[in-house]
Amino acid sequence: MPELVFFSGTMDCGKSTLALQIGHNRSARGLQGVIFTRDDRAGEGKISSRLGLVTEAVEAAEGMDLYAYLVELLSKGGKADYVIVDEAQFLAPEQIDQLARIVDDLDMDVFAFGITTDFRTKLFPGSQRLIELADRIEQLQVEALCWCGARATHNARTVGGEMVVEGEQVVVGDVNQPSAEVGYEVLCRRHHRRQMTSAASRAGSLSPDVLPVTPV
Repeated sequence: MPELVFFSGTMDCGKSTLALQIGHNRSARGLQGVIFTRDDRAGEGKISSRLGLVTEAVEAAEGMDLYAYLVELLSKGGKADYVIVDEAQFLAPEQIDQLARIVDDLDMDVFAFGITTDFRTKLFPGSQRLIELADRIEQLQVEALCWCGARATHNARTVGGEMVVEGEQVVVGDVNQPSAEVGYEVLCRRHHRRQMTSAASRAGSLSPDVLPVTPV
């Protein structure tokens, strides 16, 4: 039976790499898929992995009907055996409903990859709808690590190297960005709650109040 599967995890846990691998494996068996993406860091209409892999994709723009896109493709003689969606957290809830309709009405597997929560630990609307509708939810097994070495469970947004907790929900960026730019860092819950990024940790270790006291 076709399924809507939601693969979720933090940034830097290999979601896009797995999406590309699933596409490669099915392509090697003669299957053809449609790959959707939204606001990928590599630019419009692309899906990219931090390992350096990049492939073309269909940009799932705001207001686009994904179900209608597949129906039109098939009606014109095109072929599609499955659908991959990367950055699915950025989709609108109604677009997630369209993915479910692709599974139910067109009998295609849909593999959606995305981050569950934003930098404020709030659910993305697209991810929330996927949790509500998915036949199966898979937590990615490649663990991203906080700077302290613990398992990273939260995404933090940084500006100028400092963590911020207010602002627009969607601002495209990436991990390991130059400190002057908007960037992201994965943290464990403890350090996300304390707003303690790797840069803040380094600054704290150099603070005068942690230096040894000179003996009298």
